[in-house]
Amino acid sequence: MPRAALVTLGCARNDLDSEELAGRLSAQGWSLVDADSEGDRAPDVIVVNTCGFVEQAKKDSIDTLLAASDTAAATGAKVVAVGCLAERYGAELAAGLPEADAVLGFDHYATLGDRLNDVVAGRLVESHKPVDRRTLLPISPVQRPAVVTDIAVPGHGWVPDVTRRRLDNRPVAPLKLASGCDRRCAFCAIPSFRGAFVSRPPGEILGEAAWLAEQGVRELMLVSENSTSYGKDLGDLRSLERLLPQLAAVAGISRVRVSYLQPAETRPGLVEVIARTEGVAPYFDLSFQHASESVLRRMRRFGSVDAFLELCARIRSLAPEAGIRSNVIVGFPGETEADLADLERFLTEARLDAVGVFGYSDEDGTEALDYPDKVPAAEILERVSRISSLAEELTNQRAEDRIGTRVSVLVEELGDPDAADADGAEAGEPVGVGRAAHQAPDVDGECILTGGGWTVGELVDAVVLDAEGVDLVVARAGQQ
Repeated sequence: MPRAALVTLGCARNDLDSEELAGRLSAQGWSLVDADSEGDRAPDVIVVNTCGFVEQAKKDSIDTLLAASDTAAATGAKVVAVGCLAERYGAELAAGLPEADAVLGFDHYATLGDRLNDVVAGRLVESHKPVDRRTLLPISPVQRPAVVTDIAVPGHGWVPDVTRRRLDNRPVAPLKLASGCDRRCAFCAIPSFRGAFVSRPPGEILGEAAWLAEQGVRELMLVSENSTSYGKDLGDLRSLERLLPQLAAVAGISRVRVSYLQPAETRPGLVEVIARTEGVAPYFDLSFQHASESVLRRMRRFGSVDAFLELCARIRSLAPEAGIRSNVIVGFPGETEADLADLERFLTEARLDAVGVFGYSDEDGTEALDYPDKVPAAEILERVSRISSLAEELTNQRAEDRIGTRVSVLVEELGDPDAADADGAEAGEPVGVGRAAHQAPDVDGECILTGGGWTVGELVDAVVLDAEGVDLVVARAGQQ
């Protein structure tokens, strides 16, 4: 069997795409190996699933492709670029990066095994030619599901054991709600290469959820470009509110988490379902991006300090210990000191659990690229440092506020048994590492479980003993 290695960069949506590619390649006669495997296990092709979101992500993708080329040089393997950077730039990327033997877009995913066979055989595979994927579907949501079968939309069309293969054994896994976005934020190029918004049918999502549970998954992390839009093209804006209790009831699933909520579309009914449905994490990943009303308008977004604070207050009136996280962009064209002060006031009063701080960068094809009043790069760096320091102080305080409270922790892995006794376990017994309901995978901190006796995949009722930054030290309730 020919051998392929998958290297994935970027967000959970890319992780999902890689698992779909793994499933398709396996079904098409390929075996999957590690990129650094040697001898008769060395890959014939290294497939790099790139990220193309912001400038740093693009640089990381280029660096990874170059590193893959160096690895491949020792074995004669080929290097193929897929993913968002490949979809966004296609032939332009291929021309500027001869180290990649092929640059393939989403339209190639269904037949990726055949295309890799061509690459290995030395047959020319024409590079992907980008188009604005928003033009591939009608702007109106009418009949979008009917035309989806004619358009390559990664992660849609669930076929067990063909369209997905798990690439790790973690008890948490992403599950795609929808693809694309119909919003036109001035700084964001994602809709142009991910396309218009398309919801997956509820039955398809439930079927994949049941399959994931059979694979040992205990927490589902629902992902999309904009989860609050789910169902608008299915004729029911309350589709997500109806779907969440059904997902929480899937046998074997302990917790369901929703990510990527758009504040302007976060309806009171959806807030209540997330906050109060048993089995759904009271977790709100709200994409505020800023808090100054004037900056938000230039971003082509909606909101204000007071509106966002009211949303946070509504959430905590229903679930006082709910987790709220967000990302913000500083240095957007025209941002003033008064705008920064608005952002600082919002962060100070909102008591968010996690905040990602990003400096604005020009992105090809976006409206903001041509905006006047650009903030100098050195000033953007200073503002990132300033807001990051504030956010770190505030989120650490929020973690400290949780000392003495009860949390529900999913055990995800076991720590080093040699170090366990320092963390309160019996000598030689591994500590547990997991996440509480307010902590999403890889971005929001984690829980260190003391006392020993943990099982991966177990959902533990625990008490918070201490905080280390945003990380919590916890013990099983009754054993602290």
